[in-house]
Amino acid sequence: MNFAHKIPKQHLRIFEIIRDAGRQLNQPVYVVGGYVRDYYLDRLKEEPDIDFVTLGSGISLAQNVHAQLPGSNLSVFKQFGTAQVKINDLELEFVGARKESYRRDSRKPIVEDGTLKDDQERRDLTINAMSWSLNSYDFGLLNDPFGGLADLKKQCVRTPIDPDKTFDDDPLRMLRAVRFASQLGFEIADGTFSSIQKMAPRLEIISKERILDELNKIILSTKPSVGFGLLFKTGLLKQFFPEMHQLHGVQEIEGHRHKDNFWHTLEVLDNVAAVSDDLWLRWAAIMHDIAKPPTQRFEPGIGWTFHGHDALGAKWVKRIFRRMGLPLDERMKYVQKLVRLHLRPIALVSDIVSDSAIRRLIYEAGDDIDDLMTLCRADITSKNEFKVKRYQNNFSKVEQKIVEVEEKDKLRKWKNPLSGEEIMSALGIKPSKTVGDVKDAVKEAILNGDIPNEHDAAFKFMMDRKKEFIDE
Repeated sequence: MNFAHKIPKQHLRIFEIIRDAGRQLNQPVYVVGGYVRDYYLDRLKEEPDIDFVTLGSGISLAQNVHAQLPGSNLSVFKQFGTAQVKINDLELEFVGARKESYRRDSRKPIVEDGTLKDDQERRDLTINAMSWSLNSYDFGLLNDPFGGLADLKKQCVRTPIDPDKTFDDDPLRMLRAVRFASQLGFEIADGTFSSIQKMAPRLEIISKERILDELNKIILSTKPSVGFGLLFKTGLLKQFFPEMHQLHGVQEIEGHRHKDNFWHTLEVLDNVAAVSDDLWLRWAAIMHDIAKPPTQRFEPGIGWTFHGHDALGAKWVKRIFRRMGLPLDERMKYVQKLVRLHLRPIALVSDIVSDSAIRRLIYEAGDDIDDLMTLCRADITSKNEFKVKRYQNNFSKVEQKIVEVEEKDKLRKWKNPLSGEEIMSALGIKPSKTVGDVKDAVKEAILNGDIPNEHDAAFKFMMDRKKEFIDE
């Protein structure tokens, strides 16, 4: 069936230029992969990345297209036989059709020139193996040898050839199958699912950077619990994130059961995802209970406790981030902070909350106080509607108190009103531990509400207690 009349108008001119460039080189050319898939899903972006495969040199075709697009930029990657043409915000990727074979112990393929069918066979999923012809004689014709369009309609994720071979050749394709199922809300076909379970250990040959790229895309999907549930059930999760896998399970002693912390974490993650697209806030949701397994204790007469899991979890963040290839900068520190503080607002949900407790929370959370409250609200996953409503109402009271105290005391970006130089000059001392002691005393006085968060009040406080700080 010919689909020429359905090619999106906004990209038709680009496709015609590429058609003409291919004709000049006597190289058939096709648009492949995500562009075609997203067109049929009606989720095509205005400025998408578009992949093209040609029967010949992808680099030569890209150079020809670049020459016909004034203002475009060309990047050539000779070692991969690929090239990119960028025009405005549109990225056009070109590669020659190829077939690949793999050695058992390597992700590096042996690449040979191939046919269009060879190229489609090496794709990860049927829904990504469709192409449109951009040749004059059949412009816009859909090539769909593996039933990708039917799988889109069935909402099915499936490999184009034997899944064992597909995943053995490139184990990252298992994560991509999960990622597309998560992003699109599709089901993984039984045979493909079983193959992932069997081939999961092969993921060990994949670099942490490639794994992380797919994982973050799952985390950023509309309902990330779908992807994590599949990662868990297929056995992929424990290959690269054993700490999260170990959250799963429920113990019972003397009739007391604790919640399954794995599925609880996914509920919290979905709750955060419903109100925020922030990747690092979502990572904080993933990590907030990560240290519950080693802190789990049963106390007769009390039940299950997880004392200190917040502090230990914050400590684990850096180790896990380093191992997984996540950044060790301010983003990591942000996640650490939210994990460390995530129980603090819960401890303040009584009717009587002191200004001092609120001040300390604002001081420690700083500009991340709103995100912390978002995480805390997301952490309420009880099936008891009355309990949930009570906690949410109490959190609203805490948030109102935060607004009132912050309006008065301005603690979000708190800096000590007294500088080290001023302290040394006023007290006639040299750099020493005493300077820090004075700053700590001023900070505590402000947080306790003994003095306002103002320079003059802090200076008077210091001078009134001068004898406490120095021996005259």
